Amino acid sequence: MASSDERPGAYPARDGAENLPPGDPKTMKTVMIDKGAVMMQSLKPIKQMSLHLCSFACYGHDPSRQIEVNFYVHRLNQDFLQCAVYDCDSSKPHLIGIEYIVSERLFENLAPEEQKLWHSHDYEIQTGLLITPRVPELVAKAELQNIAKTYGKFWCTWQTDRGDKLPLGAPSLMMSPQDVNMGKIKPGLLKKRDDEYGISTESLKTSRVGIMGPERKNPMADYWVHHGKGLAVDIIETEMKKFAPFP
Repeated sequence: MASSDERPGAYPARDGAENLPPGDPKTMKTVMIDKGAVMMQSLKPIKQMSLHLCSFACYGHDPSRQIEVNFYVHRLNQDFLQCAVYDCDSSKPHLIGIEYIVSERLFENLAPEEQKLWHSHDYEIQTGLLITPRVPELVAKAELQNIAKTYGKFWCTWQTDRGDKLPLGAPSLMMSPQDVNMGKIKPGLLKKRDDEYGISTESLKTSRVGIMGPERKNPMADYWVHHGKGLAVDIIETEMKKFAPFP
């Protein structure tokens, strides 16, 4: 099984709910348990998410497959961010993956084989594709300038764009939009996002003139652009380790 499989399985929608996974509706008992848990538990990791970014991503094995993505960011320090990735920012989103973001300094210390898995962010910021929803550009600009110099590694675990009602198959490595034919976001997808937030990507592009990317763009990032090769994950059977080393 590979992350490039067209469709590893199918699950019918329930009662016409095309965007929901199969399953029974929540019971009143479950709702009350959830409400009680929210009151009594700290949920500290969730509360560390302090920034919402919205952009687009391309599948690493097929850049023509493009999706809108919403990142909820937890900043561990100035050089490392971790993001929960959803397909929308509604109250019923799908958690479709996770992205790690590192500074240029951390990225340059990675092995070349590891760097192949990462993508740059400068192009999507300079062109207005990446936004901070509902935050004025003037306020967001300092953060955008920081992110433009970073690199990200995004694993998609739920391919809702192909109609999967559950997370199926192997995870897919995702890439950022780029200024090449297959890396340019489709106009219809862009218009849908702009209409949703009442913005103009073209206007944002004008306001972001002067935002710069990494000092030296590493050619191992955005691997498919520079080397013409996509990246996919294969799941294979292997012999299990039956004996653990003695402590």
